[in-house]
Amino acid sequence: MRSFGQRVELLRVIAHPVRVRILEELKKGVKCVSDFGELIEINQPNLSQHLASLRNRGIIDYYMDGRLRCYFLVDPIIPDLLELLEKDYCESLPAPECCPVTKKGKYPGMRKH
Repeated sequence: MRSFGQRVELLRVIAHPVRVRILEELKKGVKCVSDFGELIEINQPNLSQHLASLRNRGIIDYYMDGRLRCYFLVDPIIPDLLELLEKDYCESLPAPECCPVTKKGKYPGMRKH
């Protein structure tokens, strides 16, 4: 079981648009570095930094195929997290009727965000 700190660290590491895109591609299967170059429009050094960050946290790993590094998912929670992020929710959660402690007050309705 992951500690609270480990869960927060996992979310912190993947909370970058490029890393989410990398993980989405790896969810589909193994990808070599050259594959990412075609799918994600960033320069090679930047891509390598993102891959290294994910690898250092145990989220992904790679194997060598000749001179190519082929990356794959390791952490089993990643497909579930990505699927959850892709869900489309039609409604918000219902507002509380009143304060659960004092049993007073009433939610006034929609607020400006």
